[in-house]
Amino acid sequence: MTERVTALEDRAAGTAAPAPAGELPDPDVFWALHRLRSELAELGEEDGGVMIVGTVASGPSGGRAEWQQAFGTAALLESDWTSLADTVAALGQPVRLRLIQGLLAGRSTVAELVELDGVGTTGQIYHHLRQLVAAGWLQAAGRGRYEVPPHRLVPLLVTLGAARG
Repeated sequence: MTERVTALEDRAAGTAAPAPAGELPDPDVFWALHRLRSELAELGEEDGGVMIVGTVASGPSGGRAEWQQAFGTAALLESDWTSLADTVAALGQPVRLRLIQGLLAGRSTVAELVELDGVGTTGQIYHHLRQLVAAGWLQAAGRGRYEVPPHRLVPLLVTLGAARG
């Protein structure tokens, strides 16, 4: 009974202890992992893989951002990670994260973003927005408005979730 309660608590928290060597994790907890393993086996990806998947209400427009992408482990490990430095670095600045959070909360213009605590002057905000646009995390939405592109929303949230550990 204790094991079942622990498994249910772990499932609710989105975590679980790894399965013992040679055993597959509980399919009720790791349903996505079981599906990924099946897909990778069909593709002959013996080294494994990772998947990003999500469905998120995409803000004031009322739409949804739904996205998935899978990567074979070998291809990821063998690729040039240095080409991703600017994209990753763009999120490594607290003001930029605060600006993105403000945009996702419904603000869309620099005039609205400047009201946020600790984001700096209008000129500084424009600098940060340009960096985020160049990295692909934001896009100009016309008339001085900015938004997280729908195809980047799930990867953004996954990245932030992964950073939490």
